[in-house]
Amino acid sequence: MMHRLDAVGDRELRETLLFARSRPQPVTADDLAAAQRLHRNVARGRLERLAEAGLLIASFERRTGRTGPGAGRPAKTYRVAPELTAIEFPERRYEQLIGLLVAALPDRRRRERLHETGVAFGRALAREAQLRSARTFRTALGRVCGALGGLGYQASVAEVSGERAVIMTATCPLRPLVRAHPGLAALDRGMWAALVARALEGIDVDQIVCETPACDRDDADCPVLLMIRNRLTGHDPDA
Repeated sequence: MMHRLDAVGDRELRETLLFARSRPQPVTADDLAAAQRLHRNVARGRLERLAEAGLLIASFERRTGRTGPGAGRPAKTYRVAPELTAIEFPERRYEQLIGLLVAALPDRRRRERLHETGVAFGRALAREAQLRSARTFRTALGRVCGALGGLGYQASVAEVSGERAVIMTATCPLRPLVRAHPGLAALDRGMWAALVARALEGIDVDQIVCETPACDRDDADCPVLLMIRNRLTGHDPDA
């Protein structure tokens, strides 16, 4: 069985994994073959090796929307597996180190300082990804997910309703850390608030309410629940 380190150490497999992480939906061998100009069998082989390493999860789905006779065979798809621990060699144990640093903060201001640090980290990610702003919530969220995909993190917009939205992510940048130390959730929420505030025109980070209720679960993507305070959402001219 292929180890995760072997997979990310192989240039071709690493490029394949980055491609899958850059896409909001599961990918197929045909998707990869077209994007990287590969024979379909080569593309399928690379996806299968990543699935063997536990970095992708294979399943079958119909992509035509048709059912019954004539619908064709379901396509084999590969979605990004939830990333619960960082891939390191040797193991750096940064989660333990950060946990000790946080424990040294005064209790009275700990949550506030974590949020502020998360905001600073989110702004740094936005600068690195050259995240552009948009006029409406839906478009801004799409750009946040696209920016994270460009950095190697998979995220997709699952729902937008007025001033509320849900982003689903298998590889949230801070998930391994929050899973090891659930008390650091404020750090994660600050990061997401900063990303959304940077992507949405006329919004300050303090207007973004964020919750990540399942970041520490082992078996699912993480939903990021977002809400804008004190703003009316209008027509989307960027769509």
